[in-house]
Amino acid sequence: MKTGLFLNDTKARTLLEVESSNESAIRIYCCGPTVYRDAHVGNLRTFLLSDLIVRTLNFLGHQTTLVQNITDVGHMSEDLEEDKMLAQSALERRDPFAIAREYEERFHVDLARLNITKAKRYPRASESIEMMQTLISHLIDIDCAYVGEDGSVYFAAESFPTYGAISGNRLEDLKPGHKYEFTEGGAKRFHADWALWKAAGKRTEMIWPSPWGEGFPGWHIECSAMSMHFLGETVDLHIGGIDLRFPHHENERAQSNASIHNRELVSMWVHGEHLLFEGRKMSKSAGNVVLLADLIARGLDPLALRLALMENRYRSQMDLTWSALEAADKTITRWRKNIAEWSTAPQCDADTSEYSAHLCNDLDLPKVILLLRALEKSGASASEKYATFVAMDSVLGLDLQRPVVEEELSAQARELLDARAEARANKNFALSDELRAKLHAIGIDVLDTPTGQSW
Repeated sequence: MKTGLFLNDTKARTLLEVESSNESAIRIYCCGPTVYRDAHVGNLRTFLLSDLIVRTLNFLGHQTTLVQNITDVGHMSEDLEEDKMLAQSALERRDPFAIAREYEERFHVDLARLNITKAKRYPRASESIEMMQTLISHLIDIDCAYVGEDGSVYFAAESFPTYGAISGNRLEDLKPGHKYEFTEGGAKRFHADWALWKAAGKRTEMIWPSPWGEGFPGWHIECSAMSMHFLGETVDLHIGGIDLRFPHHENERAQSNASIHNRELVSMWVHGEHLLFEGRKMSKSAGNVVLLADLIARGLDPLALRLALMENRYRSQMDLTWSALEAADKTITRWRKNIAEWSTAPQCDADTSEYSAHLCNDLDLPKVILLLRALEKSGASASEKYATFVAMDSVLGLDLQRPVVEEELSAQARELLDARAEARANKNFALSDELRAKLHAIGIDVLDTPTGQSW
């Protein structure tokens, strides 16, 4: 069943039409979070991508089934042979599963704040061990995996002839110890093989019994096992961040396809590009990791992030800034006020054909938003504006029919804000800082922008 929605398929390196393989719902798998910390705005961009695809398909009249995994075990860090959950457990001196459940809950809170539609399932890696072991056993039986000298189970990369189709990386060009994979002291038969199951060794937490001894799953096997278990032997659309293209999705594809006689499990691979913030890659070492909670602390609507992200194409690298977020927040407020006014006009049907055409062209949301901005300023009737904005909000997800609540300032707060504005105009920054502290003490945070202060 064809859908009319064309997206960029990373493997095919061209636009392909999303299709349903079972003449029913489009089956979608999106790689989820590793729940050892809060998801930052770059992570959320990927999860927003899956939501926008689901909303667009629903808008076009199609049913969808979305599965998104929760990685709470077995995810190695990039440079050290270390489980991120256990590293965070040691840092916080708490049980790793308690940490996982806390950050998983916070992840779902962030999704709700961003108005991201819930997936049908959120399977946890720690609760899917049996299905992973079943898949690993099958891969051993068909000679695509083997038990290494260290007791770990490895996928035999050379057994999969089309390795590299997604990323372009060829096995013969991968050097020993390449990024994300580790040198296991001769335990592997080939240096580019990867672990499906890791022997516990000295590790005593987050380990499970298996036919190969106590241990824990490798990173890549969980997505193969979960996608096949919950969506069947065809996944119509697989979504993730561009950083997962290699090695995660490359290895996942090899495992999955090998297990079903080298047939393609995934029909389309769609990746969202990197997000910079204020011109730099976000990292803990740089101290510029931005969370959704940081927007809220500045008094911004969380959906301002949603709008700001939608004003850029999903497969283009984006540089997000505080000024862009502030502008998006103001736009949402203005649109909500306008819609409240337009809602009093007689109702009519919306003509969304032009908007749909842009959505179907690789999810061109920037064009959709430009059309809405043009419609807002045009001489079209209030009825047409209301109907069109409401119809398109089913995709945009900006909750535009939410009433705008105006907060009243006390006389004291207004006096302090006016005094601070005057102090800044006179370049009396010491007094400005003093007044900011007084405002903070009565529950008002002030933000300085190129157009003046906001609170």
